[in-house]
Order: sequence, then structure tokens, then C-alpha cells
Amino acid sequence: MSNEEITLTAGDAEATVRPDNGGRIAGLRVGGLELLRQGERYGCFPMVPWCGRTRDGRFRDGGTVHQMPLNSPPHAIHGTARDAAWDTARVTANEAVLTYDLVDPWPYPGRVTQVITLTEDSLTLTMSVEPRGSSFPAQIGWHPWFNRNLGGKDVRLDFEPAWQEERGADHLPTGRRIDPQPGPWDDCFGMPEGVDVTVTWPGQLQLRVTSPEKWVVVYDEQEAAVCVEPQTGPPDGLNTCPRLVTLLEPLEATTTWTWRAA
Repeated sequence: MSNEEITLTAGDAEATVRPDNGGRIAGLRVGGLELLRQGERYGCFPMVPWCGRTRDGRFRDGGTVHQMPLNSPPHAIHGTARDAAWDTARVTANEAVLTYDLVDPWPYPGRVTQVITLTEDSLTLTMSVEPRGSSFPAQIGWHPWFNRNLGGKDVRLDFEPAWQEERGADHLPTGRRIDPQPGPWDDCFGMPEGVDVTVTWPGQLQLRVTSPEKWVVVYDEQEAAVCVEPQTGPPDGLNTCPRLVTLLEPLEATTTWTWRAA
């Protein structure tokens, strides 16, 4: 199938999917309100085969050190798939299945599959990575840019993490876990019972971001948007907390956004 723009609908919810632009959700409208920041870099994109920053763009697999392009110098950030065209495998009125084959500069062949499912009150994103040959370390996650304001009061974030990864001057975790600090944030938090963050636009809409994964990066330092990013490991996780992708155990993750009137 082609990689043309896809529109999913369910009730008064509408999601726009851009396979050609990193497999991202380009828009999510609920009751006429656009929840995601618009623009080629924004919406909600999948982070794969790593999430956040990888220190100096390098990671080690056994005795081999691999170098990724420094797309956020001095680090490599958010994987390679967000800059690529994905293929559309299947589309129905409310669901799309996209695939992406890992290629250079990523050193290991593999297949990424993303399933996007829309209902009247939720959006569920599921992603998996399977090797096409040898096993390899990887991470996956999502990077949504929620609009800070929908025409009313500014958004409010509510969550209760068990810890915060201490952030160094290089924006990477130092390896120390500290008590959660007040924002603004560009920080990774631990939620061992699963990610659970409530995004509220007072008087308009409440959206709950959940995931079985225990890591979430929250970024609210930008004027226009806030980000709540469930992922399978912390920033620089290829080096500190890698998940091994094998033929018997592919890497899988899911997140669900559920909304209701605030």
C-alpha cells in the first residue's frame, strides 16, 4: 500500500496519520479541539530504536561500539524512524498498521510495526521490534506534543512518580535516583506500576496517558506544548538499560490515551 496520509474516525474523534513523515500522528481532534501541536516536527512520533538522547551518539553491543549521527549535538536523539517514511500495511475506518524496516545508520536489520487504534474515547498505540537476523539492544516509546492551550486555560499535568532520574548538565541521567522535583521539566521519571499521567485542559478536556512501561519523560519547558513520553527505558538507555531484541522475544510496548470532558 502507499504511504499517503490516513484519517481515522470514531464518534467525534479524528486522528490524522502520516506514514510518510516518521509514522507520526499528525493530528488528534476530539469534539473539534486539536490536542496535538501542528507542524512537520510535532504531532506524536514513535521513538525507535532508541528514546531520548544517546550519549555522544555511541552505544556498545558486546565488544562493538556503534556510532549514530549526532542529530542533537553532542548526542543522538529519538531514534532514526521519525525521519523516515513508513509503509502502510493495513487501514480500516478506525485502525492503521504501519511498518518500518531498520536500515543504515542503524547497524542491525529489523522490522518495526506500529498499530494505531482509535475509539470514541481513546487512542491506543502499540509498537513492536523484531530482528531480521542477529539480536540487538533497542528501546521504543512515543513523543506526543500536546498543545499547552486549547483556547481556555493552560494545561495541567498530574502524576505521582516513585522517583526522578537526576539530570546532569548534559541533559542525561547521572545514574542517581532522586525524589521528584517541581517543574518545569525535561526529565525522566520512574513509575514502577506503569505510566499514569493525567493531562487536563481545565473546563475542556481531561486526557489520561497510561502504559505498562515504567519510564516516562515529561517535557514542559516549551511555551506552545507539553510532552508526556512513555518509553521502555530512560534516556541513554542503549548504554544503561538496554532491552535485547531477539527472534523469540521481540520488543513490544503500548500506550493508551483516554479522554473525557473536564
